[in-house]
Amino acid sequence: MEPNHVAYRKAIHSVTTLVAEYPAPEDLPVPSCPEWTVRDLVSHLVGISAFAIGRMSGWAEVERSSAGLPVDGLLEEWAKMGERLEQLLETHGGRRGSIMVMDAFTHELDLRYALGAPLPVDHPAYDRAFEIVLNGFSAEVAAHNLPAVLISVDGQEWRAGVGEPVATLSGDRYDIYRSLAGRRTHEQITRLGWSRDSHRWLPAFTWGPFTPPTQPVENLVTVA
Repeated sequence: MEPNHVAYRKAIHSVTTLVAEYPAPEDLPVPSCPEWTVRDLVSHLVGISAFAIGRMSGWAEVERSSAGLPVDGLLEEWAKMGERLEQLLETHGGRRGSIMVMDAFTHELDLRYALGAPLPVDHPAYDRAFEIVLNGFSAEVAAHNLPAVLISVDGQEWRAGVGEPVATLSGDRYDIYRSLAGRRTHEQITRLGWSRDSHRWLPAFTWGPFTPPTQPVENLVTVA
């Protein structure tokens, strides 16, 4: 698992590269983030970085002059924060840093789907981000007093919930990740690789900031 500062650096680079290689109107909607445009998404990432620098350093939030800036300007601002933020993530990141990695990686995927760009074959942020969304789902399974589920991805297995798993959920890494991160409908989730009927576990896919959409915002990568 890559350190948080390395994973976050890659996310900044990836988002910047995506915008350059897949030019699109700044007001292009991002389907997986209702009411957000490409500019809104990038502005969110910059704002989270500024807020995090303030929280982790104990200083005032980084001054921002992004009002009215185009996407390119926002990305320049994000890049300027990068070195300072990496240092803080390396020394003071902890769980907060892991959540930042998850947020940046999830929104990078949101952007990829919106721009029609391919999903990355490998990404330094994936493992850290997956750990966060898996833990969130696992806590919700336990909170609903549901039996544990075995999550199987790429030949690896994780338990979600407490006790001996009574069902297995398997599938493409991005189908599983996007389901745990509130980007797939309940109907899409039921079409994944379940070893038994999945409906009793569907409420656990709503947790923290994530709620499955009522209508598909993106297609499944594979269908079991």
